[in-house]
Amino acid sequence: MEPGDRNKSRILIIGGTGHLGKFIVAASARAGHPTSALVRATAPPPPATGGGGSSSRARLLQSFRDAGVTILQGDIGDHDLLVKAVRAADVVISVVGYHDVGEQMKIIAAIKEAGNIKRFIPSDFGNDADHAHIVEPAKATFDVEAQIRRTVEAEGIPYTFVSCNFFAGFYLPTLVQPGASGLPADKVVILGDGNTKAIFVDEEDIATFTIKGVDDPRMLNKCSPLSIDLAILHSVYINGDHINFEIKPTVGVEATQIYPDIKYNTVDEY
Repeated sequence: MEPGDRNKSRILIIGGTGHLGKFIVAASARAGHPTSALVRATAPPPPATGGGGSSSRARLLQSFRDAGVTILQGDIGDHDLLVKAVRAADVVISVVGYHDVGEQMKIIAAIKEAGNIKRFIPSDFGNDADHAHIVEPAKATFDVEAQIRRTVEAEGIPYTFVSCNFFAGFYLPTLVQPGASGLPADKVVILGDGNTKAIFVDEEDIATFTIKGVDDPRMLNKCSPLSIDLAILHSVYINGDHINFEIKPTVGVEATQIYPDIKYNTVDEY
């Protein structure tokens, strides 16, 4: 790990080349944390909606290096390598994609063996798995996310669960039209009755808040709420799962209240 600010936690980020991960890596380095990113030696094929390729990935990794980030090549399936990487950190942030959410059990096992981690933030950045009333096929993924939470709690691993609901960069460019790749040309489908509120958060804001909370005792052992798409949209626009529950102070904190100094981007500004 690069030296960084010795008064700040050393952060290991797993999944740092993904949609949200790259923002979190950049935010960690920008905040002065000694930062490492564990990345696959060979990247998986880009998703159909994501574009990219080997050249864009190479440029992204070089931008990490230029920012002082240490690049560790490997896979979370390599237990010994993972334990070694974890032991060199104070905080582990997982930003693995939803297809790999269950693989975080391997990260939990490495954290338990290493025995030194003071905060684990699992890949749980979307809708709050403990409050979503969701249908299949998305329900299966949310069930796994909830299982990861329960395992982290049962193992006594210090944690923060960050629930930021919708990623602005993923949904707003299409006006939340399922299956669309750009702005609709002729019509917009309004989901539900048009009155249910949803929450969209800019990825840079998610990253800033996540990194700001890693050394904050107020965030310790708390949840912070800041096709599959159709199932998730049903959860939000029909059931109102972004706003139909109260945040209890014993288990959660609301991002804009705990860090009022951060200027969050609004939908209009986005």
